[in-house]
Amino acid sequence: MTDDRAPSAPAADGFPPAPGSHDPEALRRRALDALLTARARTATLTDSVEDGELTAQHSPLMSPLVWDLAHIGNQEEQWLLRAVGGRQALRPEIDGLYDAFEHPRSARPSLPLLAPAEARTYASDVRGRALDILEAAPLHEGGRPLERAGFAFGMIAQHEQQHDETMLITHQLRSGPAALTAPAPPDPTDAGSLPGEVLVPAGPFTMGTSAEPWALDNERPAHRREVAAFHLDTSPVTCGAYQRFMADGGYTDPRWWAPEGWDMVREHGLTAPLFWHRDAGQWLRRRFGVTEPVPEDEPVLHISWYEADAYARWAGRRLPTESEWEKAARHDPATGRSLRYPWGDTDPTPEHANLGQRHLRPARAGAYPAGRAPSGAGQLIGDVWEWTSSDFLPYPGFVAFPYREYSDVFFGPGHKVLRGGSFAVDQVACRGTFRNWDLPVRRQIFSGFRTARDA
Repeated sequence: MTDDRAPSAPAADGFPPAPGSHDPEALRRRALDALLTARARTATLTDSVEDGELTAQHSPLMSPLVWDLAHIGNQEEQWLLRAVGGRQALRPEIDGLYDAFEHPRSARPSLPLLAPAEARTYASDVRGRALDILEAAPLHEGGRPLERAGFAFGMIAQHEQQHDETMLITHQLRSGPAALTAPAPPDPTDAGSLPGEVLVPAGPFTMGTSAEPWALDNERPAHRREVAAFHLDTSPVTCGAYQRFMADGGYTDPRWWAPEGWDMVREHGLTAPLFWHRDAGQWLRRRFGVTEPVPEDEPVLHISWYEADAYARWAGRRLPTESEWEKAARHDPATGRSLRYPWGDTDPTPEHANLGQRHLRPARAGAYPAGRAPSGAGQLIGDVWEWTSSDFLPYPGFVAFPYREYSDVFFGPGHKVLRGGSFAVDQVACRGTFRNWDLPVRRQIFSGFRTARDA
């Protein structure tokens, strides 16, 4: 691990390090809170269904929930107990079973997986030992790279939260009655007065980070990007706007589609976003076991990159590049700084963004005024992952850490970048620099989009 991957003073980024990033005890408390929050959510997702539902495969696109549960424990054992703590392996014989690269999701039900009770016991046993290691770890800047600023503990908390989002996708794909409930998100207060788009002026900004202590390798290092002026939607594209595309023959006109996307439409007979269906002249959707009318003013969800791209072409616009998205979300023209989040450098609160499975749906377009960026764009963090036009590529000076399989093996034109997080993302795994990526055909993920145009 080189120095540009360590937590540092606010040199390249232009924003201060995360609160407490130089205080070992504050970092220890932050890591403890992140680990406990993630485990409580894992318990909610796995305790809400019977064992038969944990071991079933609800879609060939997803693992059985019980695989995710034990995989979470196994990754924690490998990185916190073995790599950081130097402990003897607890269950080395299961490493291969829970290697995500060794077994595709569709094949995992046939593996000799740990049963639900054994998986819970294993994950709990690992966690107890991991917390002992956290209590004694130095976490100071001069320490080993994995320990420095609590990086390994933050990485594992992010890993668990990412699998919690994956398990929430599985909950959406499963059939049967609802197993999860949550209150509705807050309504917007001034949506009617918001402009349809904002202008982001031309100029350079600092993209990525070298100072955020728990940033993952693909977010690093901080570097300057020059971006031409552009207009960006103030809010994500809504279900109502998307229905106008559908009503205008959007799924039947090849003019709007990339060739591979048009092939996907014809092969699968697509006519609407995933989980939508038409009944008695009304569009309905299935959401976590409940069938309900599609809300017109809510960001559209479960959209592939090809669908987002087709809509943008139909609307005479385009998807923003990843650089454009991040500049709109982070750049403060008054100071020239890049912020940690659209609203500033402080961690998210429920007033800023729809995160952490607090709600089981996006908020209506225009919600969370406290979370808007200096550009005027809102809902850039939380609600829906937003497709960009960009391929997933390394930043200049990228260094894989702590293993190639997190980012490096996915770089290339096959994966498109998503930004901003969704209602299913926890704040520990979502920030202004955070990068997600997926295949352009993916629809089961909590993805939406907003559009842009040249100024």
